[in-house]
Amino acid sequence: GIILVTDVSRLARNCADWHRLLEICALTHTLILDEDGLYDPGHYNDRLLLGLKGTMSEAELHILKARLVGGVLNKAQRGELKLPLPIGLVYDEDQRVVLEPDQQVRQSLQMFFETFERTGSAWATVQAFGRAGLKFPKRGQAGTGEIAWQELSHANALDTLRNPRYAGVFCYGRTRCWKDAQGKWHSRQVPREKWRFVKLNAHPGYITWEEFLAHQERLLQNYQAHGGKEGRLGPPREGPALLQGLVLCGNCGRAMTVHYHRRCGRLV
Repeated sequence: GIILVTDVSRLARNCADWHRLLEICALTHTLILDEDGLYDPGHYNDRLLLGLKGTMSEAELHILKARLVGGVLNKAQRGELKLPLPIGLVYDEDQRVVLEPDQQVRQSLQMFFETFERTGSAWATVQAFGRAGLKFPKRGQAGTGEIAWQELSHANALDTLRNPRYAGVFCYGRTRCWKDAQGKWHSRQVPREKWRFVKLNAHPGYITWEEFLAHQERLLQNYQAHGGKEGRLGPPREGPALLQGLVLCGNCGRAMTVHYHRRCGRLV
């Protein structure tokens, strides 16, 4: 048999797949033909030339990726990289970041930050919104779609408080992604001092940078008081559970919590 292709290097984009293909062709006595000539993977000289072409193909892909990433980093360094925006911020006709024109959305966010300033806790802010019957705006995936109003959740409150875009700050490198041996992507938050690019006063915001830093410090204090792995454990709580408030998870090291339900007149 024979494989006909315009450019032999297009058969694979990494050396592992390329040499596996050459091994199969050599075992099955299959020829490879492109615009430059005819190759027999069973012959050493042809196989050496094919291996060189595969290496050049992999290097070409690396160069293209490096140029694309370089362009992204240059835009990010200038604060001009277009990234998905959280609710309350939009791009105008000139692709500049401005506040949401919907007054109801802006008032909801302003009330959210004012409530956190008053209560000093994300969970207390969620409870205050629930008692007042207030909804919180949300867009679809990647900040697109129509605005939907829903109950404020604890996770949504934390995401809003930890997003520096609400302080008018452009930042790049808040997360770090990698792929494991099974091909699954993982993401991890990066500490603020290790963010790659930070540009203050890049666009209008709902709070100042100083207020944002104060919010992060308050969240950290609440986390430590709750028994975070970077802080102390809380005191034993009420209830019949053994060592409640003192037990740590053996996998992640965080403090374990216990939830009770009242059944037959007693706590379970």
